[in-house]
Amino acid sequence: MDLRLVEQFVAVAEERNVTRAAARVHAAQSTVSAGLRSLERELGVRLFDRTSRVMTLTPAGERVLPQARLALAAGDRMRDEAREPEHGLRGRVRLGIFSGLDVLDLPAVVAAFRQRHPEVDLLLSASQTGSTGLHEDVRRGRLDLAFSALPDAARGLAHEPLLRLPFVALLPPGHPSAGARSVRLADLADDAWVDTSPGYANRVVMEDLLARAGIARRLVVEAGDLPSVAAFVRAGVGVAVLPDAVDPVGCVRLPVENVTEPWQLVLVWRADPGLGAAASALRDALRRHLARGGQRRLTGTSTCTGISTPSSASSSSSSSSPDQNLPGS
Repeated sequence: MDLRLVEQFVAVAEERNVTRAAARVHAAQSTVSAGLRSLERELGVRLFDRTSRVMTLTPAGERVLPQARLALAAGDRMRDEAREPEHGLRGRVRLGIFSGLDVLDLPAVVAAFRQRHPEVDLLLSASQTGSTGLHEDVRRGRLDLAFSALPDAARGLAHEPLLRLPFVALLPPGHPSAGARSVRLADLADDAWVDTSPGYANRVVMEDLLARAGIARRLVVEAGDLPSVAAFVRAGVGVAVLPDAVDPVGCVRLPVENVTEPWQLVLVWRADPGLGAAASALRDALRRHLARGGQRRLTGTSTCTGISTPSSASSSSSSSSPDQNLPGS
């Protein structure tokens, strides 16, 4: 069986669209359509129900899809095993990252990885919907690995915790609570708020906490990344409660009394079929980097009438098996 046809089938099944699948496998749309017909003839079953816009798996296609993914993974592993050890790893790893958030020194990780594995290309991409979008990209096979901070990161995906950070309140200079030692969510209930776009993990967590506290906030700005949220707070647009992962210079940074759940950065990937050799090597590189204390430290301090609050960020570099339960999940 031609693995190229299997790859095209998996791409169409995950994208549910021939045009997107063709772009993903770098083939013409007509080539993918012909490949699907060829595979269906070979298997003797119809794999998709076709409409003008959506390709939906038939019951037979649903049964075939897990085996197709295993076949592709087996092909990758066969190529890995066939190479002489001294020739090193080859291939491409697609890593989903957070836009504008430097909680770890990713350029240093990539530089060390490329020095060790020069024949492995890395494709880094972010999602406009943060962790939620990255999860979907991993599930659909568009990414091999991705960072995530969703509280249910373990659901349906293998994962490994990388680090934890507390949530803190960022207030503009001159805010009535600027002189306090800490704040509660209820203290900010009447304020204008700034947050990230829907789908970002920090917003998912915060909206759940606010709902449980019975607080309906007034959101006036949705920013495209966490550092931008801090910039709007600094300008006096509103308040925010964020993971302690952005530079707070120009803001008042305070602990939040009734938020005890941490923001936890994890690495996620599909348990079935699992990681290939190159992706596993990148995961190991991230482990080594954090084990050496590779988390970025915030150098700024909060400022308002002489108040200075040092960062209380904490990290965890311990690794876990894919089925470890996450706090708050």
